[in-house]
Amino acid sequence: MDKLEQLEITAKENNVPIMMKDGIEFLTDLVKERKPQSILELGTAIGYSAIQMARCDESIEIDTIELDEVRGKQAVQNILDEKLDHRVHVHLMNIDDFKTDKKYDLIFIDAAKAQYRRYMEMFKDNLAEGGVFVLDNLCFHGLVDNPELIQSRQTRQLCRKIRDFREWLLQAEEYNCDFRKNIGDGVAVVSVKTK
Repeated sequence: MDKLEQLEITAKENNVPIMMKDGIEFLTDLVKERKPQSILELGTAIGYSAIQMARCDESIEIDTIELDEVRGKQAVQNILDEKLDHRVHVHLMNIDDFKTDKKYDLIFIDAAKAQYRRYMEMFKDNLAEGGVFVLDNLCFHGLVDNPELIQSRQTRQLCRKIRDFREWLLQAEEYNCDFRKNIGDGVAVVSVKTK
């Protein structure tokens, strides 16, 4: 069994959120097409998507941030097992505490859903010219577009925040947004408009 298949099983058994199959295929196709040299990932979990992206090209360097220590340590081990630790660097810390002047060709946001807009603003200056943000979970299991299915008040509030963010993103004057509602759990590729 391939390492990635093992990770998919582990994630399912332990309720670790990883990208859906067609979502990760879309992401890796995008990486192969755009050929980014540097990637920043917000939300490592167990390293599944970082490993997938790193496998696309041997020249890719990835910084990935994870707050959860248990998942982060699993990610470090999984990345080590794949012999990718020289290119994929896990930062066990709060995203708010990660400071860098580095420029990234691709910034993948798959962390706290209610914070997506804030994260984009935080790292906008770290996006290289011609680079893109990639955002996952903009449909949140179909609940954003079907709020009547939501039982929990907390989930309802989260879905409202995601919907508000999505609306802002699609209308934001400074960004171009390619929103793929039917890929994975709702994926967007966002670039900064050139002036």
